[in-house]
Amino acid sequence: MTAPTAVRTELFGPARRATTVGIVLLISLVAFEAMGVGTAMPALVADLGGLALYAWPFVAFLAANVLGTVLGGRWGDRSGPRPPLLAGPLLFGVGLVVAGTATTMAQLLAGRVLQGLGAGALTVSLFVLIAAVYPERLRPAVFGLISSAWVLPALLGPPISGLVTETVSWHWVFLGLVPLVFVAAALVIPAVRTLGPPQTPAPARRGTVPAAVGAAVGVSALSWAAQNPGAVAIGAAVGAVALLVPALRVLLPRGVFRAARGVPTVVASRGLLAGTFFGVSAYLPLVLTDTHGWSLTAAGIPLVLGALGWSGAAAWQGRHPDLPRDRLLRTGFTLLGVGVAGMLLVVPAWGVAWLAVPFWIVAGTGMGLGFSSVSYLLLAKSPAGQVGFHTSAAQITDQLMVATTVGAGGALLALLGTPAAALPVLVAVLAGLAVTGAVVAGRANAVSGSTAAG
Repeated sequence: MTAPTAVRTELFGPARRATTVGIVLLISLVAFEAMGVGTAMPALVADLGGLALYAWPFVAFLAANVLGTVLGGRWGDRSGPRPPLLAGPLLFGVGLVVAGTATTMAQLLAGRVLQGLGAGALTVSLFVLIAAVYPERLRPAVFGLISSAWVLPALLGPPISGLVTETVSWHWVFLGLVPLVFVAAALVIPAVRTLGPPQTPAPARRGTVPAAVGAAVGVSALSWAAQNPGAVAIGAAVGAVALLVPALRVLLPRGVFRAARGVPTVVASRGLLAGTFFGVSAYLPLVLTDTHGWSLTAAGIPLVLGALGWSGAAAWQGRHPDLPRDRLLRTGFTLLGVGVAGMLLVVPAWGVAWLAVPFWIVAGTGMGLGFSSVSYLLLAKSPAGQVGFHTSAAQITDQLMVATTVGAGGALLALLGTPAAALPVLVAVLAGLAVTGAVVAGRANAVSGSTAAG
């Protein structure tokens, strides 16, 4: 039996089949909801009469998601994955019902908060579950499946959401997912039934709840500022930083911002990967339509192919569990850097638009290798009582960096006026972030010193 066949047999054999399918389905449902809501939002706010509050359903979800991620990670470290994996899908499902039956903007926002809390808790607790149930050799394949679970929603979520909204109602963008949430939870719950608290006690972490609230408000304020550039946004960004600085001292391992060896570098790598990739992808359609005259449909082609490159690379690394993950992480950063640097030949007014297609496939391939390697290294280097803490730290760093780089792009557009003038600056900076990641990637597999918060 070949190694890939043996891995598939272990993942989908009788002992783990339901758990594996349940994990993929839960991630897919969160992804479908995330991809579909944006398409339905114009009809939704028009129906509820809240056009002035257009950004708030997104901000409410993001704030609650950060809070749910932190609290779910802490809960999983103290009690094992069972409690947050029971509560997370329940909150997410109830949130879908509340949002799907909304007749006012206030009810919709309440539903989005519940969805965000549930999605944050279940996502981080799935990593605690993976650490407890899957041996290290199987984890690359599991993370490959998780990456693939985002691809189909990325491709089909927006058109399906648009079709449902136009032919039935935007309500069913939420309500249609409810039965599947509970099916997925039912598949995963048997795997956690016998899992109790970790044998290694979770370290005491003072101030987690207020720090989580501060991080939730801070990341959301940065995200709001990115969507609403102007004088008020500058004030919101300053306030966000004032909240985030003390919060991150509690919520991140010590040494993340200087890429200390071991877990801090792994957490920092997650932020560098996400901030670089999504900072460019947020503005790539704008460049292709505004600067080069492409249609909206054509402008989406590089994003689709980049997602396929991500999925393909994630699947490939899953079939090669013996490859050193720090080297794969460096390779991922290098490919991402090549793809992003190649956009310097696309984003100026004189740029060659069609080069966006091959370069973004390269960038997506780098993300498939890099993201999966980060996930593997994070679990490999986390004691049982710290998996939730480290996973939530990585996700917060991801959200913070994306909010920062997307916000920086918005600020450059406001300052320089056109995508052709502003985005070469952004792309050059983000290419530098990818180079930084490639330089420090070797530290990820080294033995770290203290990874306590501070």
